[in-house]
Amino acid sequence: MIERRAVGARKAALSGCALAVTMLAMASVAGAQTRFSYSSGQALEPAYEGWWHNDDGSYTLFFGYMNTNWLQEFDIPVGPDNHFEPGNPDMGQPTHFYPRRNPFLFTFRVPKDFEGKELTWTLTANGKTNKAYASLKTDYQIDPQVISTEVGGDNGSLDDSLRFNIPPDLKIEGDKKRTIKVGQPLTLVAITGDPDNIPARRDRKPQPGFRKAAAPVTTVAGTTAPPPPAQRAAAAPSGNATPNIAAQVYRPPVAVVASSGPGLRFSWIVYRGKAANATFAPDQMKTWMDTRAYANSPWSPPYTIPEPPADGKYTSTVTFSQPGTYQLRGVASDGSLFTYDDIVVTVTP
Repeated sequence: MIERRAVGARKAALSGCALAVTMLAMASVAGAQTRFSYSSGQALEPAYEGWWHNDDGSYTLFFGYMNTNWLQEFDIPVGPDNHFEPGNPDMGQPTHFYPRRNPFLFTFRVPKDFEGKELTWTLTANGKTNKAYASLKTDYQIDPQVISTEVGGDNGSLDDSLRFNIPPDLKIEGDKKRTIKVGQPLTLVAITGDPDNIPARRDRKPQPGFRKAAAPVTTVAGTTAPPPPAQRAAAAPSGNATPNIAAQVYRPPVAVVASSGPGLRFSWIVYRGKAANATFAPDQMKTWMDTRAYANSPWSPPYTIPEPPADGKYTSTVTFSQPGTYQLRGVASDGSLFTYDDIVVTVTP
């Protein structure tokens, strides 16, 4: 009887140990899978996106950033907390930083003798300093398809035609420098077009600006995109396919990178200056990766990209509540590549 009790006690003890080990293992797995989201107080991280080679022998370097906060935005002037080195600390980087991932936001060229050299972009926010290191290492070489993949373009497609995609055309009408008074609306007119209709909208409607023999397009930052072969640019996708409604319905993300639907779109952002002082009408589609449902972002489900104006002309107004100097950036995208154009607005009392 005593022996049976001892055996039972040992079994109970072993069972308890097994249960404890199992619970500890489950807790470890759960801890490893935990992902925290923060509204504020977290770091701002510069991002070197990569480089490509230009026909004249120079190189274009691409940059963006990751603000790990969901709500907190930063205004960091060029200086100790926002600078490049060595050389000129101001390489055209933003001084206003929106939440979350802002990919491929600016570029600049470096000469052909940059090989073997390195530039560092330093950002300090919330007491945390982070750096991005830009070089011509082969691991960072990119092309239009890589850019599309990194931003989840064309709903995450790896279609080979994306290698030959041309960035959208973009022209801001009017002077590059404007002066306006506080509270007085300023009209902004941007004309955009998708020269190759790649990637095509899911409804297969031709987009403004399509041309059959598209020449290489130079973006505002001086980046020349590789031209597509003639056979790829000969015609827009044809057919009267029914839109894939299922693709427009929210689905839990299955990829590391959030996806964005195809189709021409345009938005204004405050690139330098306090964005809280600027009010746009109509409200601008976000250019940062806000993945929350119905967040007015190309990356937010249900991924519905508004149909562009037939003539590609986007008209809006901006009103400022405080005097100062503001740099506004127009951002055109076909869902995979980006083109930018800027204006500077001086706001007087």
